[in-house]
Amino acid sequence: MKRLSNLLLFTIAGCLAGSSVVLKAGNEDRVGQAGATELLINPFARSSGWAGANTSMVRGLEAQFLNVAGLAFIKKTEVVFANTRWLGGSGASINSFGLSQAVGKDKTGTIGLGVTTMGFGDIPITTVDNPEGGIGTFSPTLTNIGVSYAREFSNSIYGGITVRIINERISDVNASGVCFDAGVQYVTGKKEQIRFGIALRNVGPRLQFNGDGLSLRGSIPLTGASLTMLQRNEAFEMPSLLNIGGAYIFDLGEKSKLTAALNFTSNSFSKDQFQGGAEYAYNKMFMLRAGYMMEMGSPGTTNPFDRTSALTGPTGGFSVEVPLNKKGTTFAIDYAYRSTNPFSGVHTVGARINL
Repeated sequence: MKRLSNLLLFTIAGCLAGSSVVLKAGNEDRVGQAGATELLINPFARSSGWAGANTSMVRGLEAQFLNVAGLAFIKKTEVVFANTRWLGGSGASINSFGLSQAVGKDKTGTIGLGVTTMGFGDIPITTVDNPEGGIGTFSPTLTNIGVSYAREFSNSIYGGITVRIINERISDVNASGVCFDAGVQYVTGKKEQIRFGIALRNVGPRLQFNGDGLSLRGSIPLTGASLTMLQRNEAFEMPSLLNIGGAYIFDLGEKSKLTAALNFTSNSFSKDQFQGGAEYAYNKMFMLRAGYMMEMGSPGTTNPFDRTSALTGPTGGFSVEVPLNKKGTTFAIDYAYRSTNPFSGVHTVGARINL
């Protein structure tokens, strides 16, 4: 087991050390050249509430999105569900479900499984001959399944890896692939009040669409013979990024804590971002969060034509967690709101059970 732990730690360290080669950070000239950008959408409420600034201290299955190392803090069983109304008015919605389970005699390892699906409703089919539709609808679906393993290597160091399967599909065209995440969290201070985290996400081979929808049937003039032509399409890269964050926990009393966090996101195919946020927790039962996300560059945060993300601005959220028995089982309801420009914001509601 010790050899396996060392191998995992070396693998994570190698992935993070190689990030400077993999990523070409903050290159806004490459905007639009990556695909599978649904991987950049946070489907969970707690971390969304403070703008994803908690890379250094995200916990549980939500860590699959920001920093998988946080999965190692689950010592029993966690079940999570979340629903997101994405970009209000667009008709898009996201559902996410998953569970995490501590493994091993000493409970220092944790495995996690997360499934996220994104739907856009029924979209009218249009053709050259029927530009107004009326011939049916189609429903695009984007799905990704993440399998993670995280481990506590010491009282201070936690690390993890995620393998993610991606599928993008309509009725006659689809693309499938795989990508990888790796992350580390470091805890220090007399009361473990200082946290650091780094995570490399969405690293993998290119994806390419295939299917009958890329073919075109026609006929050869004068001969009456028919033929099928296949349209060429270019493979696309994954939206790789690097998260680096820190946090400090202020002890306000026996039952109250205030956590302040900062995070820097280095994007391969868009502008870099800064996230800042805070969380107030009372008696481990009520949590209130606020955050702000800002893109690098001026006037990127004021002129919508200069921005590469609609998610710039304030965020907020809360959680209510109640105990169900004396064995430590709890049930929680989470909510988050993220402002957007354009559209009418993003609302996320989640529920979780810790057994």
